[in-house]
Amino acid sequence: MAGRTTSPGQTVTSRVLSILAVFESSPSARTLSEICAESGLPQSTVHRLLGELEEWGAVQRDARGRYQIGLRLWELGQHAGRQLRDVVRPYLQDLFGLTQETAHFAIRDGADVLYIDRVYGSRRVPQASRVGGRLPMHATAVGRAILAFEEGWVRDAVLGAVLVQRTPFTKADPEQLRRELDKVRGQGFAVASEEVRLGSCSLAVPVFQADGRIFGGLGIVLPTSRAHQLERNLPILLGSAERIQAGIAHLPKAALQPAARARKPQQP
Repeated sequence: MAGRTTSPGQTVTSRVLSILAVFESSPSARTLSEICAESGLPQSTVHRLLGELEEWGAVQRDARGRYQIGLRLWELGQHAGRQLRDVVRPYLQDLFGLTQETAHFAIRDGADVLYIDRVYGSRRVPQASRVGGRLPMHATAVGRAILAFEEGWVRDAVLGAVLVQRTPFTKADPEQLRRELDKVRGQGFAVASEEVRLGSCSLAVPVFQADGRIFGGLGIVLPTSRAHQLERNLPILLGSAERIQAGIAHLPKAALQPAARARKPQQP
C-alpha cells in the first residue's frame, strides 16, 4: 500500500496496524465510525485503507456493512506458533478426554498470558479465554502458575504495575498476590475463582523448559458450582504438564521463543 500521511511521523503501515489493532481485544464486527474512534484516525483515511484491506482479504463486511477480520488474515495467522501448537494439541485433547473439562495452554506475553490452544466440549462453562487471546496474569490460574516461577524482576514488574480488577473477586493487592505466588511455588499449582469471569473457576500447573526455566501454564476450567471438584484433577494435570515438557524439549529454540515472550512487562 502507498499513500501520504497527514500526521507527522505516522506511516501508512502504522495506520493499517492501528486499524487492525481495533479487532485485537474482541472479534466482534465494528462499524466504520467505531473503527475511526478506536484507531484515532480520520474517517477518510480509515475508509480508504479498509477498502484496500477488504480487497486483499484482511477484512470483510457482514450483512449490515460492519467490518470484521477476513479469512485470509485468519489463514495467515494460523502459521504463527504452529510447531508449538502441534506439540501441545494432542496432550490437551488427552487432558480433555480424561477430565471432560475445558483445557487450555498459555505462555507469558508481557504482563498478560497469551492462550496458545484450547480444547472444550459442549458442557456450558462461562469462559474468558480464547485461542490467541490475552488475559491479565495476576487474575488467572495459568498466569499465576507461570508468574510464580518467573524471575524476581518479572514478578516485581507485573505486581508493580496497575493491576486491573476484572470482577469484584479479582485479587489486585500486590502484597496479597505475592503471598499467593509464594503459595503456588510451594504447592506447585494455582487456583483462581471468578477473577476474570463470574461463574467459572480454574486450576493450573506450570510447564517448564528442559533447562528448568518456566515456559507456560496448563489449566482446566470448571463452573464454580463444581469448584470442589477442581483439585481432584491435579494428578492428571501434572502428568499432562510433564508430557508437554518432554514434547517441547525436542523443539528448536525459535519455536520456544515467540515474539510475544520477548516483550517485557511494562514498568509502572
